[in-house]
Amino acid sequence: MLRLPCPHCGLRDHAEFAYGGDANVAKPALDAPQQAWIEAVYMRANPRGAHAELWHHVHGCRAWIVVERDTATHVVRGARLPERKP
Repeated sequence: MLRLPCPHCGLRDHAEFAYGGDANVAKPALDAPQQAWIEAVYMRANPRGAHAELWHHVHGCRAWIVVERDTATHVVRGARLPERKP
């Protein structure tokens, strides 16, 4: 069973969360060409090993968190709130 450490709620079952994708993907500007959005959304690497992922605590505090997880072993190394950009 995969359990995620929410910074607000503590350790919770992954069923309380919705996967939000790779936390390291830079999103293009809203007015960027369509090809830039296609590449950002669909053309991604599928890494094996340590990875930063976005998860939304849908059935809890509703916060977005960044989870450090190994995609090969599912070992969760920690979680934090995403950094806010000005």
